[in-house]
Amino acid sequence: MIEVSHVSRNFGDFRAVNDVSFSIPTGQIVGLLGPNGAGKTTTMRMITGFLSPSDGSVKIDGIDIAENPVEAKKKIGYMPESAPLYGDMIVEDYLKYIAEMHGEDPSVKVPALCAECGLKEVMSKNISELSRGNRQRVALAHALMHDPEILILDEPTSGLDPNQVEDVRAIIREIGKTRTVIISTHILSEVETLCSRAIIISGGKLVADSSIENLKNSIGTSSSVYLTFARSSGKSAAEAVELAKAIEGVAAVSVNDIHDGKEELVISVNGDVEIRPQLIKKLVEAGFDIYEAAQSKNSLEDVFHALTTTESAAEGASNEQ
Repeated sequence: MIEVSHVSRNFGDFRAVNDVSFSIPTGQIVGLLGPNGAGKTTTMRMITGFLSPSDGSVKIDGIDIAENPVEAKKKIGYMPESAPLYGDMIVEDYLKYIAEMHGEDPSVKVPALCAECGLKEVMSKNISELSRGNRQRVALAHALMHDPEILILDEPTSGLDPNQVEDVRAIIREIGKTRTVIISTHILSEVETLCSRAIIISGGKLVADSSIENLKNSIGTSSSVYLTFARSSGKSAAEAVELAKAIEGVAAVSVNDIHDGKEELVISVNGDVEIRPQLIKKLVEAGFDIYEAAQSKNSLEDVFHALTTTESAAEGASNEQ
């Protein structure tokens, strides 16, 4: 269990984190999101004990990390974005060294982590010769060496190719079955794929804390319909817009001029209403030629943009966990 209570952090006159509170129970994978400079890295550093809060407290399983840092940190594994590995060491020697530093038996821990993190093929290689993906695996093994209950990962798949990304995600999913995991990343699809919950920080403040599904349903409309039709001298886009607006559940309609004599209606829909059959019927009866009508659910990217670019959206964000 992680408990962050009214935490703030000042750097001189600048307040990087301002009165942030949340708790994370054991066994949850949570995405910590925010634009550059939002305060999320500072928040992670306070959770791990690298920085002390100017105000508030951080507790790890009830242990205040400021009052008893050694005991609290024993429960945390941390993988920073640029993991500080010793490039001149062989992978196996490095992991044995880390095991001994933690008071673990290298003959037991190193083979186990080699298997868990997929390091079998590189154990005899120099760390400086590894690809970024394999360096990330070594850093993950380092973070897991003392079998922490909590794992904090800063941009774990940054700079990896698609195959490496999927490999690291698979490892994180497996780890998340038995541990609490916090992932800080700019890759929002990664949060949708791995996490059950997202915490969003903007301007040093907590602006949202909810399940992914609740977040996607909390901002504006819950889905959009994209309908492509033929541009015709006899039929105007304005007429198509008015026909769409007359359908129950439609919140807003706009038109995009695309290409090859086609135009696109972009229709924001409230709730889970399926408007496409009625919309297509209306337009066909009015003489429009329809190419396609696709529906897209509100994405986490839409939510992130709304919460981190407007004051009003931030004030209206859901805080339901």
